Amino acid sequence: MRPQQDQTIRAARRVEGTIRLPGDKSISHRYAMLGAIAEGVTEIQGFASSADCASTLTCLHALGVSVARAGDRVQIEGKGLFGLHKPGAPLDAGNSGSTLRMLSGILAGQRFSSVIGGDESLSRRPMKRIIDPLVLMGAHIDSAPGGLPPLAIHGDRLHPIRYQPPVASAQVKTAVLFAGLHADGETEVCEPVPTRNHSEIALAQMGAHLTRSNGRLSVDGPARLSGVRVHVPGDMSSAAFFIAAALLVPNSRLVIEGVGLNPTRTALLGVLRAMGGSIQTAILRVESGETVGDLVVSGSDLKGGEIPPESIPGLIDELPVLAVLGTQTRRGLSFRGAAELRVKESDRLAAVAANLRGLGADVEEFPDGLRVSGGQRLRGAAIESYGDHRIAMAFAVAGLVAEGGVTVRGSNCVAISFPEFFTTLAAVRRD
Repeated sequence: MRPQQDQTIRAARRVEGTIRLPGDKSISHRYAMLGAIAEGVTEIQGFASSADCASTLTCLHALGVSVARAGDRVQIEGKGLFGLHKPGAPLDAGNSGSTLRMLSGILAGQRFSSVIGGDESLSRRPMKRIIDPLVLMGAHIDSAPGGLPPLAIHGDRLHPIRYQPPVASAQVKTAVLFAGLHADGETEVCEPVPTRNHSEIALAQMGAHLTRSNGRLSVDGPARLSGVRVHVPGDMSSAAFFIAAALLVPNSRLVIEGVGLNPTRTALLGVLRAMGGSIQTAILRVESGETVGDLVVSGSDLKGGEIPPESIPGLIDELPVLAVLGTQTRRGLSFRGAAELRVKESDRLAAVAANLRGLGADVEEFPDGLRVSGGQRLRGAAIESYGDHRIAMAFAVAGLVAEGGVTVRGSNCVAISFPEFFTTLAAVRRD
């Protein structure tokens, strides 16, 4: 384990410049996994620099997949649907819940047993939500008490199911669809609340027979996937911190080039625009089925408001930085229906509340949400990252408007999703 590092972010006069962000984590995970069970070579340009996506590649290599990486270019030689090899040791997903949940769908359909786990943080995250449907499909899965990792997955011949996840989750949907690729027949997932659709796009790009209608998704198996060449756009979840930074600091103007603008990922833009945020979209195009474009963000007087519960699934990654932003709006910001934040890399509701109070902010914590008052002056302080990359980045943004700045303890956890975060922030911060 690397020693913890601290990073101090001072108040800025403005945020200014042009940046291009690392490739989208969600898309990178999916193409790597599907490339492993496709026929032929999959070439991924713009593969995410995150430690989480590196964990996916490590697991695939342990399953007998040839993986070549040079910078942000990754080449994967597919083994075919049932061509993965039994690993010689437990698979290590590191901190990546995405790796563990989605790859489990593929492992469930293989003809061998495997164990997949991760670090201490991942070992506290719930996996029953994927265990239940995969067991219904015919896999045999053992877990730690409470449905926690590590998971021992005994692959078997799978049969199709119709499944409605009890919690809106793109990862659960993906695990079921990936398992469905190996099943005999049509596997269907019902989504009353839409979640990010990168899996559906990737499956279609690679030749799966996929049907989408009225919130129902189905995939036919056994599937025959073909390797593809794909360019991964910049990560919208990473862009969120820079969007918030440019909105918060007066006289700012920031251009974010080549970011993914998939409609299932842009709820943040709608919420911020409704609050009065100046966010312009330019040079829209479609690459490998994904919408891509440039964003121009300017400092804005935000009114704040209440985020309705039905909007929460599309904003779950951005809620910590939205809470920070809420302290600088006119009316403050509140949200409920986000109990899912309690079981992320940290208890994000508790972490955000504790850190905001440490900066002198007024915040009310609910079992499933937060309320922060607007128009607050944040005072400089040292805050805890709790080993959570999104907490670290959200409070780095707070440092741009806090009197005396903010020191983020354990700041190196940002490598989980965005290793270049602090150098990118320094490049656009102006004294």
